[in-house]
Amino acid sequence: MIQSVSSSIRFAGQTKLPADKSIAHRAALFASFANGISTLYNFPASADPQSTLSCLQQLGVPIEVLPDRTVIIQGVGRYGFRKPNSPLDCGNSGTTMRLISGVLAGQPFSSELIGDASLSSRPMGRIAEPLRKMGAHISLADGHAPIRIHRSKGLHGIDYELPIASAQVKSCILLAGLWASGTTIVREKIPSRDHTERMLNLSISHSNEKCSIRSNLSHPIPHGTFTLPGDFSAAAFVLVATSIIGTGPVYLPNVGLNPSRTGLLTVLKEMGANIQIRNESVSGTEPMGDLIVQRASLRGITIRGDQIPNIIDEIPIIAVAGAFASGTTTIHDALELRYKECDRILATVTNLRKLGAQIEEFEDGFAITGNVPLHGNTVDSFDDHRIAMAMAIAGLGATGKSTILKANAASVSFPEFWDTLALLQEAH
Repeated sequence: MIQSVSSSIRFAGQTKLPADKSIAHRAALFASFANGISTLYNFPASADPQSTLSCLQQLGVPIEVLPDRTVIIQGVGRYGFRKPNSPLDCGNSGTTMRLISGVLAGQPFSSELIGDASLSSRPMGRIAEPLRKMGAHISLADGHAPIRIHRSKGLHGIDYELPIASAQVKSCILLAGLWASGTTIVREKIPSRDHTERMLNLSISHSNEKCSIRSNLSHPIPHGTFTLPGDFSAAAFVLVATSIIGTGPVYLPNVGLNPSRTGLLTVLKEMGANIQIRNESVSGTEPMGDLIVQRASLRGITIRGDQIPNIIDEIPIIAVAGAFASGTTTIHDALELRYKECDRILATVTNLRKLGAQIEEFEDGFAITGNVPLHGNTVDSFDDHRIAMAMAIAGLGATGKSTILKANAASVSFPEFWDTLALLQEAH
C-alpha cells in the first residue's frame, strides 16, 4: 500500500484511539489461564493483539469475538492448555512471541513459535537465556525465531537481574514463574512498562535503587470484566501532529495514562507542548483520562539515560517533533531501537534526510536541527508501523506531497490511522 499526505490547512477535532495493544496482549493472555470467564471491552482490531488471540485459540482456549470488539475468553486454568497441532504464528508481534514463550516454557508439551520476516530477525536469546536457567529446554535459529520449546521436567524459580530495561523480557520470566517451583524474582535497575505486574497484582518491592517483582506457582490469576483504555502510543502521533500543525484543539478521550508509558508527555511538555489531562479515572488497574492538545512553539531538548525505556516506542515521532522545534533535539542511549521491527534509528534518519532534515546519526540515537524546512518526498516505512506513522506526521508538516511506501504497516497497531488523519483534516 502506498499512501500520500500533504501539508494540512486544518488539523483539529476529536477522535477515538484504538485500545492499548500492550494491555490487550496481557489481558487476553492472563484471561486464558485464569479459572473463569473474562469479558474484554474495546479489544483492538490491530494485527499484533489479533496474533495473540489466534495463538491462544490454537492452544485450545475458547474465545468469542463479538462485532463490537468485545472479546469473551473462557479461561482454561494453569494446566488446561492443549498441545498445538502446528507452529504458533506470532505474525509481527514481539510481545506475543516473548510473553507466550514464558507461558509455554512450563507446559507439559512441546511447541514452536514462528513469525514474519521482521519478527524472525529480532533477538530472542534475551528470553531463552533466563528461561533455560529456570530449567526450560529451548532452541533458537542463531538467536532468533523460530523458537522451539521442548517439554521439560519442570521449572524452578530464579533470581534474575535484567541486563537491559525490557518489559517483554521481564514479563516472559515472571509468567514462567507462575509455573515454577519456588519464587521467581526479576530485578530491574531502570523501570520499564509495568502492565504485567499491575494486572496480575504481583508482589513488588524497592531497595538499593532496584525494583524487584515476584511471581510463584500459587499466585492467583484474576479474571472478570475489563475495558481497555486507548493506546497512548497511538495518541503520540496525534499529540505531535497537533503540536506542530494544529489549527485548533484536538480532544482524545479515554487514553491510557500508565506512568510507565507516558514518558512522552513529560518530553513534549519539556519541549513546550500545550497538553492538558481531564477526567482521570481507573479501568481495572490501569489509569486513564482525556487528553486535550493544541499547537505550540516547541524547543529542542536532550533525552537520554533513564528517560529512554518509557519513550522507546515514541522516539521516531519525537524526532519529527524535533524537526519542527527551535534548536537541536538530541537522543542518546537508545541502542535498543536498532532491534525493533526494523532499525528505527537508521529508518528515522534516512527518511527525515529525504525530507530535507538536518540530522546526525549516532550508534545509540541522533541529533536533529529544528526548524529546517521539510519538503515532500518519497519515504519508506521499512515495514514498521511506527516509522510509517511518524513519516506521515512529518509529511503533514512538509511543503508539497509526501509518499509513504508500504504504508499498510500502520495496521499493526493503528488500523484506523489514515482515517483518523483524514477526519482531523476535514473542515466542519
